[in-house]
Amino acid sequence: MKGFDTAKIILVMFLWAICFPLITAGFAFAPHLTFATLRAFLAGAVLVAVGFALGRPVPKGVRIWTILIFVGLGATSLGFVGMFHGAEFVSPGIATVIANTQPLLAAILAVMFLGEHLGAVGKFGLMLGFAGIVFIAAPQLVTSQAESYALGVAYILLAALGITVSNVLIKRIAGEVDAIMAMGFQMLIGGFPLLVAAFAFEEPQNVIWSLRFVLILAGLSLFGSALVYWLWVSILEGMALTRANSFTFLVPVFGLTMGALFYGETLGWPEFVGIGLTLLGIGLVNRKALTMPRNLEHYR
Repeated sequence: MKGFDTAKIILVMFLWAICFPLITAGFAFAPHLTFATLRAFLAGAVLVAVGFALGRPVPKGVRIWTILIFVGLGATSLGFVGMFHGAEFVSPGIATVIANTQPLLAAILAVMFLGEHLGAVGKFGLMLGFAGIVFIAAPQLVTSQAESYALGVAYILLAALGITVSNVLIKRIAGEVDAIMAMGFQMLIGGFPLLVAAFAFEEPQNVIWSLRFVLILAGLSLFGSALVYWLWVSILEGMALTRANSFTFLVPVFGLTMGALFYGETLGWPEFVGIGLTLLGIGLVNRKALTMPRNLEHYR
């Protein structure tokens, strides 16, 4: 893999890691679903606008649009609901670790739908990874806040599942569509269920439009969504999903570092054991997963 590709993947992992800290910081200014809706529509609109400005082709065909609808419902609708509600109950660093169990889920789906193979070591990695989540969650599940913490973990795992399914679907059309336009339209599609839910369960007019919130929303939408999805699809055009996911061990490292620096997060030995098991599990899953045939052409 070329140095530029490596740098691009590392940038994607860093941008993913900043999402939970920015989401947590934005809760003081906007209701959860309203905040998620603003993120989806701003990111999607910017990507589509850039695509049109660059003369990129609009996705065509019933099959492509059907897949984009499900990608939008998974990565944006389901993913954002899980992330924004989960972040209310789980600290940003730990939330980042739990959310990035998606490579473990992706390995299972890649075997089922992408023709990738998972050997004995990979299967052992899956067990280690999920055992790690148990260790991470266990200390908080015996406190007075156990119910809300468990709900937060469930929300984050729901987001991970939505993103995982979407990654598998994105891989199936990578190279067939322009990355900018595809990701822009899927975010706009996924934003509509969020918009309906926001008006049904919240009061969107209560957003506090301060300079700080505008900067948070811009960072989360433009860098944590628009740029990161564009880069991610371009990566998946020429790389197996399991191989690309092998770099996700960097996301918890970035996330925990930011959690410690900006939110004063402290970890005990169960969390450290759980994080170690999770990262080891992800590493084993991706180390032994055989890449699918590389017959996808880069979009030009």
